[in-house]
Amino acid sequence: MTKNFKRYVALLVLLVLVAAVALVLIERRSVAQPAAGARHSGAFGAMAVPVDVAPVSQRDLPVYLNGLGTVQAYNTVTVVPQVSGQLISVPFHQGDEVKKGQLLAKIDPRTYKATLDQAKAKLAQDQANLASAKLDLSRYTRLAPSGYVSGQQLSQQQAQVASGEALVQADRAAVESAAVQLSYTDIVSPIEGRLGLRLVDVGNVVTPGQGSGIVVVTQMKPIYVTFTLPEQNLEQVLAAGAHPPVTALDRGNSGRLATGTLTAVDNQINQATGTIELKATFANSNEKLWPGQFVNVRLLAATLAHAVVVPVTAVQQGPDGTYVYLLGDDHKVAMQPVETGVTQGGFVQITKGLRLGQQVVVDGQYRLKPGATVKPQEVTPAAAASVAAPVPTAP
Repeated sequence: MTKNFKRYVALLVLLVLVAAVALVLIERRSVAQPAAGARHSGAFGAMAVPVDVAPVSQRDLPVYLNGLGTVQAYNTVTVVPQVSGQLISVPFHQGDEVKKGQLLAKIDPRTYKATLDQAKAKLAQDQANLASAKLDLSRYTRLAPSGYVSGQQLSQQQAQVASGEALVQADRAAVESAAVQLSYTDIVSPIEGRLGLRLVDVGNVVTPGQGSGIVVVTQMKPIYVTFTLPEQNLEQVLAAGAHPPVTALDRGNSGRLATGTLTAVDNQINQATGTIELKATFANSNEKLWPGQFVNVRLLAATLAHAVVVPVTAVQQGPDGTYVYLLGDDHKVAMQPVETGVTQGGFVQITKGLRLGQQVVVDGQYRLKPGATVKPQEVTPAAAASVAAPVPTAP
């Protein structure tokens, strides 16, 4: 029993010694690891941050006023019949372009031709009667001095000739009226433009002032775009000159549809919306603008010559205002407060805080803090600006 007890105590002492040695090794290892981690952290902190930089540049900066516009036809005419009758022909294709005076429809002309012939016959009859009356007046005039014709007879004949002349004039007017009515049986386009859908078919009887008409003709070359701007832009519009350029863009601002000029400014501000309505005219030779179409409108109000600019991605917003990260000669960056002006086409005007030629960070700012060391990669201002605002191109 005593021998077994001694063995048990010896084993227990051995286990205690092993545990003590293990604890010592664990403590040494835990002390060594933070030191290695600290060295690794320090090495990482000293690494340069890769960023894109661009120089502060100078360029002419356009000032645009943007609005939403609606395309309107230059002229719109609903072709309606001016005389009654049955349509015997509609010789046009829906959607075609037509010239002024081109035949669009024809009404049965027989009734109106008969009326014209009747008026011409009446004119010929009254002209013959007038000629006879004039001959009698000529004879009475020669016989009156000899006493063979009384003064009363002469006066009556003179009145008869005058009455005949008036009747002939009325007949001529009736002939002209009948000719006009006959001409209305040929319905022609009053303007040059594009036809809409046919509103009545051959065989129908039409009447003057028919509400729906026969077809609608719209003049699209040139064409109007009406748009609105906030009332606070009115002074800029008036200062832009007589006919500043206006660009029509598609609804996504990705394609330039047409370029025209401002032609009219409304004479009052809409009090309900606080906007002013304007109208621009476009040649529309390629027919990219269509009546009723919604477009984005961009009016060139002014051009800032030799403006100091940076890509818009360089400007950051902080609690104390706008700033940029300015690159120093030692490849370290500093926060530089700036004052900005007009923003256009991916560039922003810098009115205070930067000089030409200085380098500013345009990409990678989220990894920076003042005094950070960077690895700059220079890009052109135009390339940096195009990322923020791609320039619309002609479709």
